[in-house]
Amino acid sequence: MLQLRGIVKSYGDRRALDDVSFDVAPGRLTGFVGGNGAGKTTTMRIVLGLLAHEAGDVTLDGTPLTAADRRDFGYMPEERGLYPKMKVLEQIVYLARLHGFSKQDATERATALLEQLGLGERLNDNVESLSLGNQQRAQIAASLVHDPKVLILDEPFSGLDPLAVDVVAGVLQERASQGTSVLFSSHQLDVVERLCDDLVIIAGGVIRASGSREQLRAAHSSHRYELVSSGDTGWLREQPGIEVVDFAGGYAVFEAHTDAAAQDVLRQAVARGDVASFAPQHPSLAQIFKEVIQ
Repeated sequence: MLQLRGIVKSYGDRRALDDVSFDVAPGRLTGFVGGNGAGKTTTMRIVLGLLAHEAGDVTLDGTPLTAADRRDFGYMPEERGLYPKMKVLEQIVYLARLHGFSKQDATERATALLEQLGLGERLNDNVESLSLGNQQRAQIAASLVHDPKVLILDEPFSGLDPLAVDVVAGVLQERASQGTSVLFSSHQLDVVERLCDDLVIIAGGVIRASGSREQLRAAHSSHRYELVSSGDTGWLREQPGIEVVDFAGGYAVFEAHTDAAAQDVLRQAVARGDVASFAPQHPSLAQIFKEVIQ
């Protein structure tokens, strides 16, 4: 397990990271979200040893990270860093060779990975001739070709269309299922929510929330419920302890001041007609994000 504890980083008088602590567990996808300048990229670069930090520890399986450990990491920076004049396959093979694979093994690995990422027909094209989305796929291949133990991706879905997002997401899920620890940042909260097992929210260099997706939803759930009924639900507006959020005929979303008030709504709905569904509404990641950074 990759662990960060009490990480502090400053640029002059500005504290970029303040007591940053969280875990990236093997076999799980951890989404790292925050606004521009929140500290995501700085944190990732510290983990990779590209930046020094003033305080705190970064450990892998309980021991401080070494240069040898980091050789088993995969990293995709937000800025594209491939050689534009090299052919796509040649580029990924070259990077695999740097990790010690033979030419044959490197070629087989690179070819299979690029095909999996949907670049099978572009193997012999120069990187610069690819669309920005396909360059992004090639860069993801570069971070994966050596089968890293820990994978760190900075905005991997940037520039990808919805179909490409699904392809890349499938590849990352497959790697996580094989035991890789995956940490990635993204501004696309809907993708993070759909894909991740664990979430870390950072703002102003401070971790505002972290935990599994289910834990965060439970921790930030309000007494909000959805009612779908065969009858009109306008009577909810007159219920004590109830605030209607959304309403349309037999559909209503409301907030109950107490659990007892919510149960009273259910009893009355059943008495008034058929109830198709009645359930608490869990907040989206976007709602949780807005709540914790305020």
